Amino acid sequence: MLIMEGLRVREVTLDLVIEKGEIVCLSGPSGSGKSLLLRAIADLIPHEGRVIFNGEECAGMPAHLWRRRVGLLPAESQWWADRVGEHFSQSMTAELAALGFGPEVLAWQIARCSTGERQRLAIVRLLAQAPAALLLDEPTASLDQAGIGRVEELIRRYSQRRQAPVLWVSHDSGQVARVADRHLRIAGAGVEVVSL
Repeated sequence: MLIMEGLRVREVTLDLVIEKGEIVCLSGPSGSGKSLLLRAIADLIPHEGRVIFNGEECAGMPAHLWRRRVGLLPAESQWWADRVGEHFSQSMTAELAALGFGPEVLAWQIARCSTGERQRLAIVRLLAQAPAALLLDEPTASLDQAGIGRVEELIRRYSQRRQAPVLWVSHDSGQVARVADRHLRIAGAGVEVVSL
């Protein structure tokens, strides 16, 4: 269970409990603070309030250990090695195949990958760390319909199999209807529930 109590970034305050295996979608206008909230939950930026995962508080844990448990997929992922395979310490063949890649992708240079390919590879890289909770910042923004469907299915299966709570930022109302157990929207300084 992922709990945010009085989590405040800028003027937005979030009180939320995400149950094991639940996918909560968060939407709101551009610049409303969605990405900042995810970064605060991942303990990447200063914030007020508390974040608790499975009984352990973020403030009481070294940041690198917290981020192994609560994994963030930012809107733009960074790549530090030249080849795709250098980013994986274990075989992720099934996950790569689920997102439309063959084993040859591991030899590809990152520089040759399209934005959509990098986005899908970043998802596999995140899942390779086996986080127990997921924070996803528009994980399908650069993908075509086939890619979107593959990502949605992979994340849904991961969440169900591992009972991982997921906070998924999306502007796509169709996507929210397909994947969300609950939908929240940033409205001013607060967050409101949107019926599905």
